[in-house]
Amino acid sequence: MTVLLDEPLPLYRKVKAMILRAIEAGEWLENGRLPSENELVKSLGISRMTIHRALRELTEAGVLVRVQGVGTFVAGAKPEAPLMEIRSIADDVRARGHAHSAAVMLLRPESATAETAARLEVPEGTAIAHSILIHHEDHVPILLEDRLVRLDSAPHYLAQDFTRITPHDYLMQAAPMPDGEHVVEAVLAEPWEREHLKIGRHEPCLLIHRRTWSSGRLVSVARLLFPGSRYRIGGRFTSRPASPSP
Repeated sequence: MTVLLDEPLPLYRKVKAMILRAIEAGEWLENGRLPSENELVKSLGISRMTIHRALRELTEAGVLVRVQGVGTFVAGAKPEAPLMEIRSIADDVRARGHAHSAAVMLLRPESATAETAARLEVPEGTAIAHSILIHHEDHVPILLEDRLVRLDSAPHYLAQDFTRITPHDYLMQAAPMPDGEHVVEAVLAEPWEREHLKIGRHEPCLLIHRRTWSSGRLVSVARLLFPGSRYRIGGRFTSRPASPSP
């Protein structure tokens, strides 16, 4: 392991500099896991508080990614979610050369409440599907997908294995969706969402409210929650010059 600097710096800054030098030297590669806090305390012979501060500040700077209960990793380039397009998260992850996986937290039929009926534009009491998935890029959870689906548009939704096919990909087969709507806001995750995404209570998140239609009928509404430190939202647009006045 790279040794600490001899310069007269605060100890936590020496640890930060050591980690940066190790990354630059290729000792810890992009998306590679760093030693644990306990391992760094033992190998460097300094306090856990000092190690924790150094790792926290490097995480805040975007150099590292910390996944609660899993470990600390060298951050790769922050992936970008398309704002203007409706695309599969699995395709985006694989296009970056990484492995996509999904864990199904919830998949069940429900009777539409007044609130969910209004969101899906169906009568109250209508049978609908509700799914919650956590999508991972390699070892890191990057998206919590909370989706409601009209079963009259996708009758076999509840029979799907969403560890093998994403809800997006299935819905594109069952009810091709040429029309969609995205509304984006910055939020703090709820406690249960933080637990599944393995983020701290003050981690800012990007929330996309997505609605999709097929043949003019609303098919699905979804809450797509991305940890802000692991994702960004982007899109392109073209401005057209105004038509000349007659």
